[in-house]
Order: sequence, then structure tokens, then C-alpha cells
Amino acid sequence: MRKIILAVLGVLTIVGAIILGNYLIDKNQKPKPKYKKQIKTVYVKNVENANIPITLSANGSLIAKNKIEIYSEVSGVLKPSSKLFKAGTNYHRNEILLSVNSDEFYASLQSQKSNLNNLITSILPDLRLDFPKEFSKWETYLKGFSINKPTPKLPEFSSDKEKYFINGRGIVTAYYNVKNLEVRLSKHQIKAPFKGILTEALVSPGSLVRVGQKLGEFIDPSVYEMEVSIKSEFADLLKVGNTVALTNLQKNKNYTGKVVRVNGKVDQVSQTIKVFIDVKHPDLKEGMFLEAVLVAKSEANAIEISRKLLVNNKAVYTVKNDSILTLTTIKPVYFNAETVVVKGLENNQKMLTQVLSGAFNGMIVKINK
Repeated sequence: MRKIILAVLGVLTIVGAIILGNYLIDKNQKPKPKYKKQIKTVYVKNVENANIPITLSANGSLIAKNKIEIYSEVSGVLKPSSKLFKAGTNYHRNEILLSVNSDEFYASLQSQKSNLNNLITSILPDLRLDFPKEFSKWETYLKGFSINKPTPKLPEFSSDKEKYFINGRGIVTAYYNVKNLEVRLSKHQIKAPFKGILTEALVSPGSLVRVGQKLGEFIDPSVYEMEVSIKSEFADLLKVGNTVALTNLQKNKNYTGKVVRVNGKVDQVSQTIKVFIDVKHPDLKEGMFLEAVLVAKSEANAIEISRKLLVNNKAVYTVKNDSILTLTTIKPVYFNAETVVVKGLENNQKMLTQVLSGAFNGMIVKINK
């Protein structure tokens, strides 16, 4: 009986183990997931080729066309003037910008003028005897001579003998010494060469001014010039006199300029050409950044699209038979900042208007109606 019971228990244990093993195996087996096939929806537009104008965009800063840096050619103490020598001060043409103390220099000039006057006075008796015909003109010159007025030009010589006589007395040398001092005296006052505004002031009244020292900067705010760089391939399309549309960086103000100069040299590094544009407007200031748009030419049978739609800069995605995504090769003609002008697409082809993530050639898609 013991053997029979043990045999039965053994058989039951084996059967129970087999049943438990099958149960655990069945429990661990997961059913295969069923994936639902998804078809992505795309946005398209029909291609319509047309004449697309090629516009060249470039940025640049404004520089006053009439602009001077003020330097001193004499030394001395800067004197106060009727207007403060400060940035932002307006001046009229020939109005005094700066005045350097010239008392000592003026006294030296007066001494030289007096010396010239004495030399001419000393030769009058000899002129009366040796050159009676020329005596009257020199006497008239001496009567019109004043040390408080600019020195008049010496009378013309009537003969070589008169010329040698006057030169021998040192009168011509004394005359040019006086004229040289008069020119130097005039440089103690710096006048505005045109109507404009002071944009930089580096000295103030009472300052000691030295020769060659920069004193400030003066500009004419009525006309500005902007330098831009254009690709050399469009060099033949840039003409002096072309109208240029200008806008500020915020795109809320527009101006009109004109091409006044085109550089004849191509930059070897960037392969660009410098173009200079004149622009006038009361709102403009020196140093402002503007964007210039030049219409270079028109490209026939082309279309302008977003640069984001390009694939490796040589293809775009189109939809064939309203369901199959196709990679179509195109030819980029000109790249703008955000768009590109391309050729190679046929009219009425359906082209994607938005970037599709995970797109590939032959992908099944659905067009959004």
C-alpha cells in the first residue's frame, strides 16, 4: 500500500507540475500588437510659374556725405565763441566754429607790415629820380596801405630795371613774409565750410590747443551715403542713377535712394562689389542701419518658395496622384534671406507648402482639402 500511495503521489506531482508549467507559459505569452496604419496629412499648392523679379538685399550704415574732421594748424588757448562748441550745435556756412588766441601772432604780423611800409617809403625818393613814370603807382599803393587791413597786391612791374630795383631793396621778400603771416593768422579762426551740425567736440574754451590736435567732427545732415556690398555676378546690372528702396530694420519706415557710384574692383575674398547710395530725409541720422533692396532683373518661368522647403538645396517634395510623396529635382536661381527663386517645376504640380517631418520619397500621404 505504501508503494502504491507513493506512486500515485508521484504521478499526481508530475501531472501538477506539467499543468502549472503550461499555465505559466500561457500567462507570459503576450499577444502580438496590432498597429494601425497612419497616413499623414499634408498641405499643398499648385505651382504657377511666372516672371519673378530678382531683388538684391543688403544692409549698411549711413555716413554723412559732407563730413570733416576738425584739426588745429596753430597752437594757442581756445577762446570762447558766440556758440558753445558742443556736440549737437548747428552752424551756418562761414560761421566761426573755433577761435584760438592770436594776440602774440597778430603783433608779429603788425611788425612785419610796418617793416614793409617803411621799405616802400624809403625807396620813393629814388623812384622819383630814377623811375619817374613808376613813381605815381607806388605812391598810390603806399597811400592805400594800412596795417589794419589785408595787404594789397604789389603793383605790376613795368620793366626789368624796375623789377631788379624793387627786388634789390627786399620789398618783394618782405611782402611775401607778410602774406604768409596773414594766412597763418587766418588759421586761428576755424569757420564752417557748409551748413551743418557738430557731432563731436574734443576741446572746450580755455583748453590749450596744439598743432595737429583733433578738435571735433562736423557734418552736413542733409545728405547721407550708404555703402553696400553686392554679389559680383550682378555687376553688369548695377547702373549709376538706379532708384533704390530703403527701409529701417524695424520695417516701419521707407526711404528712397539713388545709386551714385559703383566700385570697379571686386573684393577677392567675398567676391562682392561696393555700391554707394545717396539718400536724403530729415529723419535720418549718421550711423543708422538701413536695408537696401535693388531690383536687378526678372527670372522667367520661375517660382519663389520658402528656403525651408528645399531638400539638400536641390529638390522639393511634390505629391503625385494625390497620394504619393515624390522628391522632385529643381534648380535654385537666387537665394534671399528667407526665400529662394527656383526653376524646374511644372505648372499645376502639387508642391508641399509646409515641412513634413519624416518625409521620404514614395511615402503615402493625404492632401488636406
